[in-house]
Amino acid sequence: MSTIQIDIVSAEGNIHSGVATMVIAPAEMGDVGIAPRHAPLLTRLRPGTVRVKQENGPELEFFVGGGILEVQPHLVTVMTDTALRAKDADEAAALAAKQQAEEKLAHAKSDIDLAKAQSELIEAAARLSFVQKLRKTR
Repeated sequence: MSTIQIDIVSAEGNIHSGVATMVIAPAEMGDVGIAPRHAPLLTRLRPGTVRVKQENGPELEFFVGGGILEVQPHLVTVMTDTALRAKDADEAAALAAKQQAEEKLAHAKSDIDLAKAQSELIEAAARLSFVQKLRKTR
């Protein structure tokens, strides 16, 4: 079976590097599936789950807080400010982040503060959804 290299990098460093038979990513206009020899693509990512289907192993899931997806025929690169491996998921921290974002939204005084709070809330809600989904599947 044909494979594609997948690299997920964040501000913290290299999150994952390996081969996959398929990668599903949360592109800004909807989820995209990337198979080996996919046409080149460059798109923004929204906060959500990147799924990596391995040839001989379990499907891996990673939370990304948005970013950029670059696809070449034999390489997928996910560049994000924040990323989270499934094994590092913490529901209490995700819930606290969502509550903090909701509080910032409630106390926003300017349009800039409002936009930043809304963005933080979207990311925090996506992270909490990721963690809760993982808990149900374990």
